Amino acid sequence: MEILKIDHLGIAVNNIEDGKNFWTEVLGLQFEGSETVEAQKVTTAFFPVGESEVELLESTSPDGPVAKFIDKKGTGFQHVAFRVADIEAALEELKEKGIQLIDQKPRIGAGGAKIAFLHPKATGGVLVELCERS
Repeated sequence: MEILKIDHLGIAVNNIEDGKNFWTEVLGLQFEGSETVEAQKVTTAFFPVGESEVELLESTSPDGPVAKFIDKKGTGFQHVAFRVADIEAALEELKEKGIQLIDQKPRIGAGGAKIAFLHPKATGGVLVELCERS
């Protein structure tokens, strides 16, 4: 598997509008825009940092994965996403290594990226996302 870089860090928030003030007003990052991904019950907001980004995640539904995360662990760091050259090959390699996956096949995430998550039980407690962008 070829990991190219850290693509983004996901931060779970109750409200993007409230959350983005810290990233823009305090840290001076530029707000790149937001996008709702209905299939994942989430609205995302991106703040570029060099070649990576900070991604704020606000649930659009009380039963969405981000809402469940906040209910269990509170707001804050939710996942790290690694950009990979070939997500299908990466998932096959991880399966061969016996790594527990949340997504057996890639799905479409924000910005049209192909994404897949690894189960935190297989990663020492960290939710890891793989993403491939064209």
